[in-house]
Amino acid sequence: MNMPFAHHRPTDLSAKGLLKSMDRAGIRRALTWHISQRDIFPVTGNRLVDKAVRGHEKRLVPCWTILPPDSGELGDLDDFFRRAGRAGVRAFRAFPDINRYLLRYDVMGELLDRMVAARVPLILAVPGHTNWESVYDLLAAVPDLVMIITNMGAWGCDRQFRPLVRRYPNVYIETSGYITDGGIEAFVETYGAERMVFGSNYPEAYHGATMLAIAHSTIRPDEKQAIAGGNLERILGEVRL
Repeated sequence: MNMPFAHHRPTDLSAKGLLKSMDRAGIRRALTWHISQRDIFPVTGNRLVDKAVRGHEKRLVPCWTILPPDSGELGDLDDFFRRAGRAGVRAFRAFPDINRYLLRYDVMGELLDRMVAARVPLILAVPGHTNWESVYDLLAAVPDLVMIITNMGAWGCDRQFRPLVRRYPNVYIETSGYITDGGIEAFVETYGAERMVFGSNYPEAYHGATMLAIAHSTIRPDEKQAIAGGNLERILGEVRL
C-alpha cells in the first residue's frame, strides 16, 4: 500500500474487511477504488475493483481510473462508458502525475466532454496526484465538470480551493484532508453544507477521524447529514452512464 512502517494499516484489505470497518464507523455505502489503478496499471486496476466489489454492489460503489484517449489504453470511448455503466461505476479518478500524463483539455477533452454530459464526477487528490495550477486550468477549460477535491493535507488549502468553490458550482471539497480547526463551520457558513462531502481516505487513515470531526462540528444536524452522506448520494444519483 506504499505506507510508512508506522502508518495505520488495516489487517484485512479485502472487501469484507472494508465492510467490517465501515460497519464499525456506521458507514452505509462507500466509493471504492483499487490501489492497482494508481500504482500498477489503471485498466488492470479497473478490472480488479470490479472483481473486489462483486456481491457487495449495494454498499460498495466502484470508481474507475481514466487515461488519455490518444494512448488507446481505454479502448473505444463509447465502449468504455458502456462498460462503466454496466459495472455500476459512478465516479472516475485520475492520477496524472503518477500515470504520467497532463490533465489538460487538449489531452483529455473528448473524455471530459462525455463526463460532463453524463454528470460523472472526477475525483482528484490535490496535492498528491496533481497540482493546483492544473486544476485551475482544467476547470477554466471545462467549467461544468463535476469535481471532488480530496486529500488536501493538514496545512490549510483554503486560499487555493475557495476561489474554485466560489466560481464553479460543481466543485466539491472532501473532508478527509481538511484538518483545520473550525474549518467545516467556516466553509458551511460561506458556501453552504451542500458543497462538502464526507471522505475518510481509508485505508491510509481511519474512517472515524473525519466522522468525528463532522459529528462534533457546530453546524446544524441537517447540515451534518448532508455532508455525511446526502450530498454524495445526490451527486452519484445524477450520473447517467
